[in-house]
Amino acid sequence: MAAPIAIHLEFGGGAELLLNGVKEHHVTLPSQLEPWDMKQLLVWIQQNLLKERPELFVQGDSVRPGILVLINDADWELMGQLDYQLQDRDNVVFISTLHGG
Repeated sequence: MAAPIAIHLEFGGGAELLLNGVKEHHVTLPSQLEPWDMKQLLVWIQQNLLKERPELFVQGDSVRPGILVLINDADWELMGQLDYQLQDRDNVVFISTLHGG
């Protein structure tokens, strides 16, 4: 069984507005049978942190196009995207690059 892990989540570029304007979240993900991955994290965020309009953050089982995801300051595309297995003390940043007008 995978132990609980503590991670730091940051939301910016307007994405924080979906979380009552709170930009930083220190969360502990509970233990589970398999290691946590990004796909599971997105489900957890949707169920536990998003306060409104989840369709502006997730699309299908991934983030919407226009949301930049960084894992420990590296583009998640270099890290395996949804398959990246989270580690204790990871820093995951979601930045919306879309701006309304």
